[in-house]
Amino acid sequence: MVYLILVLLALWLFLAILGVLIKGLFWLTVIAAILFVATAVWSGLRSRAGM
Repeated sequence: MVYLILVLLALWLFLAILGVLIKGLFWLTVIAAILFVATAVWSGLRSRAGM
């Protein structure tokens, strides 16, 4: 499960950087940033519930 979360975070980060580098893809940056934060919060809540 940790591997999946790390892969998702890396994917969202890559898409956010790609959106910044390519003009006209600002929407990609916004969506990737939202998904990155949502995945990080979700994994934090999930790990806290397991304690």
